[in-house]
Amino acid sequence: MVAKPKSLIVTIRGKVQGVGFRYWTQTEAQKLGLRGWVRNESDGSVCALIVGPEHAVDKMLKRFEEGPGAASVSRVTSESSGKGQSADGFNIVGSD
Repeated sequence: MVAKPKSLIVTIRGKVQGVGFRYWTQTEAQKLGLRGWVRNESDGSVCALIVGPEHAVDKMLKRFEEGPGAASVSRVTSESSGKGQSADGFNIVGSD
């Protein structure tokens, strides 16, 4: 039996825009074999959809807490998403 992929919408707050966070997220997600997307939000946060095996999604959540070197993450929240199981690759998308 193949496990259903875990799918989360994640919001990262703090100094997370203008520090390469989206590119870092794309690289880290690809290393973990995750699918989904990442984008800047108008409120200064970064939002991401991450889809993949539970262990890989959990690792990415831990990585979000640190972020790239220039970032200063103050809060990471996530909620389950029924969307994106068929996401192809991991992309940087436009802001909301």
